[in-house]
Amino acid sequence: MPIDESLPFLPVNIAVLTVSDTRDLSTDRSGQTLQDRIEAAGHRCAAREILRDEADLIEAQLRRWIADPAIDCVITTGGTGITGRDVTPEAFKRVLEKEIEGFGELFRMLSYQKIGTSTMQSRALGGVADGTYLFALPGSTGACKDAWDDILLWQLDSRHRPCNLVELMPRLKEHLRAA
Repeated sequence: MPIDESLPFLPVNIAVLTVSDTRDLSTDRSGQTLQDRIEAAGHRCAAREILRDEADLIEAQLRRWIADPAIDCVITTGGTGITGRDVTPEAFKRVLEKEIEGFGELFRMLSYQKIGTSTMQSRALGGVADGTYLFALPGSTGACKDAWDDILLWQLDSRHRPCNLVELMPRLKEHLRAA
């Protein structure tokens, strides 16, 4: 991926939410994997939480972080499957202003190369709400590594060319200024 070293790196403040009925901080390998990668890339893990697979709880936490000016991006892990308890996409859809369809499509394309047709069970998605980026990843550590290493690492680097999500941040709320 092309990185323009002549441009400054702008760190992003990222919150990590693990959605699980069984994990705690000591057993949350996927959330820890994301935090480790976020910090290794030079960004800041601004918050980290674990919540049960309950759409109302997930939505409330997303809304708190979306309203927090110190958080630029939220990445969740877990709850994106198709079982009855998987409700992360439903919670996301309650708060998203715009979906980034390409994120889910790209994630599943990359995932297909590793796990084949099983990737169709993933409802990974991305979007924007009130100027905050939101990404919902599956709960597996491998899926978190793939999403970060192959997509988010690059799109959250202000030096990535030809374009990146960081350079769009100042414009994410322009529709609110116009109103």
